[in-house]
Amino acid sequence: MAAPKKGRRPTGAQGRPGRALAIILIAMVALTAGMFLTHQTTPRLGIDLAGGTSITLKAKSEPGKPDAINETNMNTAVGIIERRVNGLGVSEAEVQTQGRDHIIVNIPKGANEKQARDQVGTTAQLYFRPVLAFADGKPIAPQPTPSSGASGSPSPSASTSGAPKGDGGKSQSPSPSSSATSQGRAVPEALMATGSPSPSPSASESKKADDAKAPTPTPSGADAAVADLQAKFIALDCTDEKQRAAVAQGVKPGDATLACGKRGDTWGKWLLGPAGVDGKDVKDAKGVIDTQRGQWIVTMQFTDKGSDKFAKITGELATKQSPQNQFAIVLDNEVVSDPYVSQALTGGSAEISGGFTQQTAQDLGNMLSYGALPLSFQEDNVTTVTAALGGEQLKAGLIAGAIGLALVVIYLLAYYRGLAFIAIISLVVSGILTYEIMSLLGKAIGFALNLPAVCGAIVAIGITADSFIVYFERIRDEIREGRTLRPAVERAWPRARRTILVSDFVSFLAAAVLFIVTVGKVQGFAFTLGLTTLLDVVVVFLFTKPVMTLLARTKFFSSGHPWSGLDPKRLGAKPPLRRSRRTGAGTDAAAAVSAPVDAKEA
Repeated sequence: MAAPKKGRRPTGAQGRPGRALAIILIAMVALTAGMFLTHQTTPRLGIDLAGGTSITLKAKSEPGKPDAINETNMNTAVGIIERRVNGLGVSEAEVQTQGRDHIIVNIPKGANEKQARDQVGTTAQLYFRPVLAFADGKPIAPQPTPSSGASGSPSPSASTSGAPKGDGGKSQSPSPSSSATSQGRAVPEALMATGSPSPSPSASESKKADDAKAPTPTPSGADAAVADLQAKFIALDCTDEKQRAAVAQGVKPGDATLACGKRGDTWGKWLLGPAGVDGKDVKDAKGVIDTQRGQWIVTMQFTDKGSDKFAKITGELATKQSPQNQFAIVLDNEVVSDPYVSQALTGGSAEISGGFTQQTAQDLGNMLSYGALPLSFQEDNVTTVTAALGGEQLKAGLIAGAIGLALVVIYLLAYYRGLAFIAIISLVVSGILTYEIMSLLGKAIGFALNLPAVCGAIVAIGITADSFIVYFERIRDEIREGRTLRPAVERAWPRARRTILVSDFVSFLAAAVLFIVTVGKVQGFAFTLGLTTLLDVVVVFLFTKPVMTLLARTKFFSSGHPWSGLDPKRLGAKPPLRRSRRTGAGTDAAAAVSAPVDAKEA
C-alpha cells in the first residue's frame, strides 16, 4: 500500500511552500542589492519619456561589397559611434543595433545634444588624401588678371605641423614663393583646363593670356579620367547642397576625387589624390593644449601599419609646393582639415597646430579617433522629444497603468473576495521584480523604458491576473466536487499549472516573434511583454502557489468563510462535503462510485 501512496504524492502533497518563498525572497533581496551596488535605482528612461533625440541610421550597401552588412561590421560601427558620441561628454547616450541593418542612436537631452547629433550624422569612412588643387567653392572662370597678392589667403609657411581648416593660414607668415590664384590657393596648371591668369596686364603678355584661354591639351601621362576630373573640378559649385551631396558618390579609396569643405564661413573645393592613410590606421587622436606655445593642437597616434603609410605620404608631400604639400582629412566626403607638411613625419605620431580653439581641436581629435566606420550609413529617421513632452507622456503612461491595475483589483475583490488578497500581493511581487530587473538591465544592456514598453507592462497586468484566475477557478472546481480546501488546493495545481504554462508560452512566443521582426520602439513593447510573461511563471510557481498552500491552513479560508471567496454554499457544492482524502482501496472505490452519482444528480 505504501508504494501507490508514494506514487500519488505529487498530486495531493502539501509541498514545501516555505522553501519556494525563501527562494523568491532571496532573489528580490539580491536584485535590490544589485541596484544599489550599480547605482541604478531607477529604470533608464527612453527618449520619448526623458526627452532628447533618437536617430535611426540605415547601413548602405556599397558597390562590390554585397556582404559588408554583417553582424561584425554592425557591432564595430556601434562601438565607434558610441565612443564618438560619449567622447563629447554626452552622458548615457545609447547606441544599439536594430534588426540586420539599422542602428538606433538615442541622445539624451543635454548641453552637448546638438554637437553629438552633428557628429552622429558624419558616419562615412575617414581618409587622409594628398591635396592636388584647391579653389574657392564656386565654379572657376578664366580671369586674365594679376595673380600675385590675390584676394585669397597666402599659403602658410612650411612647418612640421599644419594649419587647421578654417584658419586659412592667417596665423602663419606667407611662404617665400606664393603661387596663389584669384581663387585663394595655387592651382597647378597641369590640373586646370583653362590655364592660369597672366602675372601682369602688359600688352606683351596679352597674347599669352589669350593663348591661355584656348583649350589646353591633357598633360602628358594623364588619361581621359583625369581630364574628366579636371572639368568636374572647374565646374563644381560647393555652395550648392545637391552638388556637395553627389560630389564623391561611388568613389573608391584608390581613386582621385573631389571634395568640399568649409574654411571659416565659406565653402572651398579640393582636388584630391588617392587615399594614403585610412582612418582605421589612427590609433588615437585628441585635442590638447600646448603649454609651451599656449595654443590648442591636435595630436595623433598611428598604428604600426598606419605609421609607415603616414611617413610615406608626408615624405612625398614635403618636397612639393603649396597646396600640393598638404593632405586633406576627409570624413563623410567632406574635408574637415587640410594641414601642410614640411618634412616626413615618422615615429608613429604627429600633431596639427595653428588657430584651433578648444572646441575645434577636440572635435577634430574626436573625428580622427572615432571616425573610421566599416560601413556607410544614411539617416532613416530622426525624432526629437522635449523634456516637458517626455514628462507628460510618462505621467500619462503611469496614469493608464494605475487605472488598469485599479480595474483588475476591483474585479478581483468583487468576484474572488478573500482570494483577491493573494492576487494583489502576487501582483505587487511581480511589479517589484519587474522594476528591479528593468533597472538593472538599463545598466547591463542599455535597456531604456519607453512608452511602448510601458504599454507592454500594462498589458502584462492582465496576463498575470489571468494566471491567478485560472488557479483560483481550478480550486473552486475541486470544492464544487465536494473536497475541502487543503486537498482542493493541491489537486487543482497540476491542472492549473498546465494551463498557465501553455498560455504563457503562447504570449512569450508572440512577444519573441514581435521582437525579432520589428525595429525601433516596438521592440520595447515586445521586450517588456516577454519579460513580464516569464516573471508571471516565476511568481505563480514560487509565490502564488506557496502562499495559497499556507493560507489554506488558516481557519478563515479552510472553513469557507463567506468573504474568503471559497464558500462551498456560494459555489454550489453538494453535501456531504469530503473532509479529507483517505488512503486505501476502499476510498478509491468510494470515489469511483460517487462520481457517477454526482453526475446523475447534476
